[in-house]
Amino acid sequence: MPVWWLQLLALGLLAWALNQSGTTWRQAFLLGWLFAVSWLTGTFWWLFISMHTYGGLAAPLAAMAVVGLAAFLALYYAAFCGAFSALAIANKAWGAIIFAAFWLLAEMARGVWLTGFGWGAAGYAHVDGLLAGYAPWVGAYGLCFISAWLAMTIPQAFACGPWQRVAALLVLTLPSVAQMGANESDTAFSNSAGRLSVTLLQGNIPQDEKFQPGTGVVESLRWYGAQLQAANTDLVVSPETAIPLLPQQLPQGYWDELKGAFQAPAGTGFKPAAIIGIPLGSYEDGYTNSVIGLKGGQPAIYQYDKHHLVPFGEFIPPLFKWFTAMMNIPLGDFNRGAVGQPSFEVAGQRLAPNVCYEDLFGEELGARFVNPVAAPTIFVNVSNIGWFGNTVAIDQHLQISRMRALEFERPFVRATNTGATVIIDHRGVVTQSLPRHTKGVLTGEVEGRNGVTPFAWWISRLGLWPFWILGFGLVATAALQQRRLARISRA
Repeated sequence: MPVWWLQLLALGLLAWALNQSGTTWRQAFLLGWLFAVSWLTGTFWWLFISMHTYGGLAAPLAAMAVVGLAAFLALYYAAFCGAFSALAIANKAWGAIIFAAFWLLAEMARGVWLTGFGWGAAGYAHVDGLLAGYAPWVGAYGLCFISAWLAMTIPQAFACGPWQRVAALLVLTLPSVAQMGANESDTAFSNSAGRLSVTLLQGNIPQDEKFQPGTGVVESLRWYGAQLQAANTDLVVSPETAIPLLPQQLPQGYWDELKGAFQAPAGTGFKPAAIIGIPLGSYEDGYTNSVIGLKGGQPAIYQYDKHHLVPFGEFIPPLFKWFTAMMNIPLGDFNRGAVGQPSFEVAGQRLAPNVCYEDLFGEELGARFVNPVAAPTIFVNVSNIGWFGNTVAIDQHLQISRMRALEFERPFVRATNTGATVIIDHRGVVTQSLPRHTKGVLTGEVEGRNGVTPFAWWISRLGLWPFWILGFGLVATAALQQRRLARISRA
């Protein structure tokens, strides 16, 4: 479980080191790089498991790959720390704002450029912290900016005067005070859209057997097929690739029987709607990592195709086929779905599926909120992170979903192969869950929500551009100011 104050403390130590007199831009570059390498390696060390345990890559090579990725991504933070030190801003209060701008730019560069991998960004540490009330306004990246400002301001406040202490205290406490009022009235930016009963399936199919024809495939088809048809709630959801074969590869009659169970005409008895994770496509047309939606009285099949593909897992970047050839993992180049695909309507709710780590990209989920009338009332995440074992990766992914719930004031239901299979309400609170790495069925209710948060409104129209403009604008202003001061001092 992330500890919000520990994140501020760690970043505060880096800020303190950068502020020491005599620190050169080269030293700042190295400090930022070492800090980020340590932090990022500790954040996604579990990639080692997918490459070594399941991919068969030699342990030294797998370890080098994890550290190498962290070292590369750390260059963003190193560059911005070096640039911050080079500016040598004398005014500490102004310097804290510029440090926050640099940190924001580094976090976004990691999260967006080169397909983006913002896993473990600083903002996610504050889902349960005092800053959580800012999430519906500025989102996770906004929390990155605020936390970086606090990390630089709090140690300065004890040396620079009372007004900085007051400012830091207000930033920390104001959202908590505002949230107390929202808890009493339950209004905030959204309102109830009614309740939906759900069944979430967690098959716990061993990852090293999941795609094996004689073991995992047989068990997946048997267990998920039985549980899908036994469900008696409004909606039943299976994890990503719960059906691990293309429809045309399934045993004869299996696919037709499954569709028929959910597409029965109205009046033939109650049947839930279903969201099922399955790969689709063909060799000629390409493949997609998809979910399909089935419901009674509708012969048409709803389809959502994953947009944000995993590098090395669902597409292979140029020049890296030699690396993936060393691993015994079923990899491929999938086709991408569009951003902002239509929702799946079930019992008056608009369900917005997302697959695996797509919930990491709030700016892409936000594209669905341009039209408030058609905006989703519930997010549905289907995942399989069994590749990473029983590790902190499960908790981190859950934290990401909880942040999205806070940003959009929308509940999340998550059906996963090994965990975390949960129901999250619109305030980011886990209301029901299954034990991880167990086979189980979770039934419960989720309350859909209407309404649009400030974050959802502007992110759906402007994307991340306001943050890019803010970050580069502040940095450019500081650079021009320092240049002007330098000219005056030389005059």
